[in-house]
Amino acid sequence: MVQAQPEPLPLAPDVKGPRPKSDPSVLPPAATTLDPALQPLAAPESLGLPIKTDQVRINELRPLGLGDVEQLAEVNNPNLKALASQVEQAQSNLRAQIALWYPNLNLNAGALPTYTGGQQYSSSITGTGEERGNTITSIWNMEASLQATWSLINPTRVPQIAAARDQFEQAKNQYLIGLRDLRLQAAQAYFDLQESDEQVRIGQESVRASVVSLRDARARFQAGVATKLEVLEAETQLARDQQLLTASLSAQSIARRTLASLLDLPQTVTPTAKDPARVLGTWLPSLQESIIAAYAFREELDQALLDISIANSRANAQLGEVQPFLNIVNTLRAGRSSGYQFVTQPIPNEIGWNVDNSIGLNLSWNLFDGGRARALYRQQKQVAEESRFRFAQQRDSIRQEVEVSFYELQKNNRNILTTTREVVSAREALRLARLRFQAGVTTQREVVDNQRDLTNAEVRYASAISDYNRRLAEMRRRTGLDQIALCKPQALPAEKPSNTGEIVVPVEPQPLEPACAFNANPVN
Repeated sequence: MVQAQPEPLPLAPDVKGPRPKSDPSVLPPAATTLDPALQPLAAPESLGLPIKTDQVRINELRPLGLGDVEQLAEVNNPNLKALASQVEQAQSNLRAQIALWYPNLNLNAGALPTYTGGQQYSSSITGTGEERGNTITSIWNMEASLQATWSLINPTRVPQIAAARDQFEQAKNQYLIGLRDLRLQAAQAYFDLQESDEQVRIGQESVRASVVSLRDARARFQAGVATKLEVLEAETQLARDQQLLTASLSAQSIARRTLASLLDLPQTVTPTAKDPARVLGTWLPSLQESIIAAYAFREELDQALLDISIANSRANAQLGEVQPFLNIVNTLRAGRSSGYQFVTQPIPNEIGWNVDNSIGLNLSWNLFDGGRARALYRQQKQVAEESRFRFAQQRDSIRQEVEVSFYELQKNNRNILTTTREVVSAREALRLARLRFQAGVTTQREVVDNQRDLTNAEVRYASAISDYNRRLAEMRRRTGLDQIALCKPQALPAEKPSNTGEIVVPVEPQPLEPACAFNANPVN
């Protein structure tokens, strides 16, 4: 059986054009103003620098939702502002290059005015006797010229303007790329904060459970129905859970300040997550649809095509350096003088003026430059060839990114299902182990093991949800699509339900003592 040959892929310049233009409509525009409720969180002055401790001491914890975080990032983030400034710079550069089509007008006033004054004495002996001369000069002179130059033939003008226009499109594309990256970073930072909050909650519940287990173990030991080993096992588990809580609190503080840095919040404000970690939704497009959408909407591919166009334009500009340049030049000169000059006998004060105008063509042609222009032309053509290879590399990288995020999304989807069952099972197993321990039919070891299994299961469940939401955000960034079926919000009560029947054990903060106090080896 003869296998059919695959259909050749269409070329990108035929699909997108050799000089693709930036299309801001494929991306929702960035917010430019903050909602009234978020106005106090506006970014501080760009050149502001704290010099007092009170200026960096946190005095406000501000709960934020995901929508608030995205809005603050788009309005406050300094990197996005810098990218917007680069767009304006590229536009100014394009306008400067377009000015090559217009004539230049120069005014030169070398004498505005000039005074010439002096005296000269001379003496000579001739056949008739000695002759003496005395010359006195006092003249004011004013002269100016106005020159207009218009380049009729400039072989480098068109390619220079074309390269500047492509650079302007690149700057706009880079802004869109930066906006996509910023939204992804803001979402991921918020999900990291949600996960750290869950880790703190899990750590606190673990410490509470360990405190209860230690209290029961000590009570049974004092009653003579348990051994010292069971008390030691409960103390070990409590120390382990306290270590987990300490690490979670540290990760929470770091996640909060990381988000604050990304949002460029005031120095005295720290953000907190207003919403708990929940699954955002379901990704609707298939893998193949996601890949094709990424090829259509990702500005990185357009950047590579513009690199090719810029290199070709610069190559043409280098060839233009050894072609003839033709300019039309018009020069208008005007001058006026006033003063006197006499030799022995004074000459009356004289006033004079002059006006002349000249117009002509100016031709310049670099006939031989040692092959420099041709070599630079070849270099730019080689740069264009390199950009073609970079396009292929970027194309393959985009597909790999989409596939990795898609497969990771599926994996985390399954992890949510499995870890949910794991948490339910581990919680029931811990409840039964405690009942068995209280009835005296098992040991503290079983309770400790089941408690540790529940903690690990809850940690994996929280990580699965956060990782799933991160992959959703990556799919939006890497495909340019926003086709997510949002989950139906849960009907939660306005007040936190009370833990009826459960013993509330407060988690007391542990004092932070110097590490040197525990430097000794506990084994010895």
